[in-house]
Amino acid sequence: MRKLISLFLLVIIFLVGCETSQHTVIDWADFVKWDGTMYDGIYSGVISDEKYIGEKIGEVQFRVSDNVSDPEYKVKDGDAAFHEKGTDIFKVKGYAHVIAVKSTRAIHEYQLYYSREHTKNKWNYKDLPLEKVNKIEIYQAATIEENKRITEINNPDKVSRYLEILRNSQDSPNFEPNTENGDPTYYKMVLYTGEAIAYMFDLMYDGKTYYWYPSEPATLSNDMQTFIGENIGDSPPAQ
Repeated sequence: MRKLISLFLLVIIFLVGCETSQHTVIDWADFVKWDGTMYDGIYSGVISDEKYIGEKIGEVQFRVSDNVSDPEYKVKDGDAAFHEKGTDIFKVKGYAHVIAVKSTRAIHEYQLYYSREHTKNKWNYKDLPLEKVNKIEIYQAATIEENKRITEINNPDKVSRYLEILRNSQDSPNFEPNTENGDPTYYKMVLYTGEAIAYMFDLMYDGKTYYWYPSEPATLSNDMQTFIGENIGDSPPAQ
């Protein structure tokens, strides 16, 4: 009987040990909490020029990703989903409810965040004033050199041609990229309107078709190829 009781206790200890060693994996959305306000990442916007970065207001105090496994964790001021402790936080000139966090992974090295409590995400394609676009840049993403700029377009006629390709994109909700030869090539296109925040959208090429996501999947004319892989603007290619 004692042997049975001892064996039973060992089994209980083993099971408890297994349970306590498990970790809950949380899929964090990109956020920063600052001065009592939650700021969500702006995925379709980038700072257009560093001159629009305002005064420093603080630093990230704690990175929750990879450090928090409790789904009941209460987010605190200074917490960020993915930025390391000590990362600088700035105001954005002209935007009371947008902040910028220094990030070498972001285009122009600042990741933008907006307060959903005080404003809307105004940087979707439906919000883009196409008539104000005066410059377009294309970056190749997911490369050894993060966000490598491959094209800058600032000639008005060429900007107009590029925008016409976007306007004429075909909604294709059931589109599936061709992956016979591997994953599609992934680009980011940045459209400048003279404002502090430029619009940024994903652009993909699967070896046969260019496509993007203005809201739903949409395919683009292969005329897009004339803008990829060469500099056709008035400025030299980025080094």
